[in-house]
Amino acid sequence: MTAESEALRRLRWRCRRGLLELDLVFQRFLDRQYASLNADDRAAFHRLLELQDNTLLAYLHGNEIPTDSDLIQIIKKM
Repeated sequence: MTAESEALRRLRWRCRRGLLELDLVFQRFLDRQYASLNADDRAAFHRLLELQDNTLLAYLHGNEIPTDSDLIQIIKKM
């Protein structure tokens, strides 16, 4: 297994959440868009994964807006 495939495998594990809806959004994003992200967007995505599920859900539904502009941009891409 290459270092890149191992890193992606670990990232997939980190994307597993307590809410099925978030699992689906994150897995779909990884499959379709993650590979094309630049380094800044990937860093923002990793910061996004540090947030609580309820906060993530509120951001993705547009009920709350993050204060970090990088997070806003990655959420728009999702």
